[in-house]
Amino acid sequence: MPLLYIETIMNNIKEIAGLLAETHQKKLIQEFLESLFTPAELEAISSRWEIVKRLDKGISQRKIAKELHLSLCKITRGSKELKKVNSPMKKMISKIDIDKTDK
Repeated sequence: MPLLYIETIMNNIKEIAGLLAETHQKKLIQEFLESLFTPAELEAISSRWEIVKRLDKGISQRKIAKELHLSLCKITRGSKELKKVNSPMKKMISKIDIDKTDK
């Protein structure tokens, strides 16, 4: 991939992340995501999120694969992300618990 293309991708991701961080309207964010992504892309994102939430709860990779009808490869990727030092994935999942206790 050309360097300029990669730079454009990263700049766009940073821009979207900034907009989402500044927007405190869940409905607007949801509608934005639904308009940005295709149904298949939304399904893939949702599936990955479900995988890491279950992994974080200590559910085995094999059980997740069976319940969600996914390959172990997809689940292993999520597991690796959660194990990284200062994992952004882990930080975001921890916000779920914080949000639930704040309500």
